[in-house]
Amino acid sequence: MSGHSKWATTKHKKAIIDSRRAKSFAKLIKNIEVAAKIGGADLAGNPTLVDAIQKAKKTSVPNDNIDRAVKRGAGLLGEVVDYQTIMYEGYGQNGVAMLVECLTDNKNRAAAEVRTAMTRNGGTMADPGSVAYNFHRKGVIAVPHSDGLSEDDVLMAVLDAGAEEVLDHGELFEVRTDPSALVNSRTALQEQGIDYDSADIEFVPSLKVEVDLETARKVLKLVDALEDLDDVQNVYANFDIPADVQAQLDDEE
Repeated sequence: MSGHSKWATTKHKKAIIDSRRAKSFAKLIKNIEVAAKIGGADLAGNPTLVDAIQKAKKTSVPNDNIDRAVKRGAGLLGEVVDYQTIMYEGYGQNGVAMLVECLTDNKNRAAAEVRTAMTRNGGTMADPGSVAYNFHRKGVIAVPHSDGLSEDDVLMAVLDAGAEEVLDHGELFEVRTDPSALVNSRTALQEQGIDYDSADIEFVPSLKVEVDLETARKVLKLVDALEDLDDVQNVYANFDIPADVQAQLDDEE
């Protein structure tokens, strides 16, 4: 889930210790297959595939699984990979805007499951375009904190590569770029010896809604229900969890 607030740090922790690892693996593998299908198996000419593999490795997906996914997606195993990307729009509690990105081989199944998860967890579906205008596509790079690495260090590394801003989320820095500058920015980090966890094109909200504890609990429950669906790759939302509310959520875990 990408709320682009202090929740980004919680998401980062969750990704590392995710008890639903098998489901997480399947989604990462699907991304690799699609990237290989679109751009081929040659890493030198397919930066999207490089980023998909990097993310999978950071989540401990076995190398054999990654290699098979690349070959399957590129058509080297005689199999056909046929997924389509579909974006659904909706609202969570207290008007929190949500985009649900699916990668599926069955549009009807994906639509039904997203609608059911929304309805059962207090959300509502929205008409196409009624939510999407609140979000803009951005390149987003997650850089973990490390000893001696400052926000200025990260900013100086990516500034000339086209990055727009660097945000400090406590346990990670978030580099935001125009989508066209994502590859150059992550390459600039590598050239400076700065490690990154993921580099993705995401939907970032223009305006964020600050939520109280009860709303945060409900929205996060809705997000979890959506992310549990096999066809859902990403959930983007415009809620912001204040530090004191995040501390209470942490205490409840």
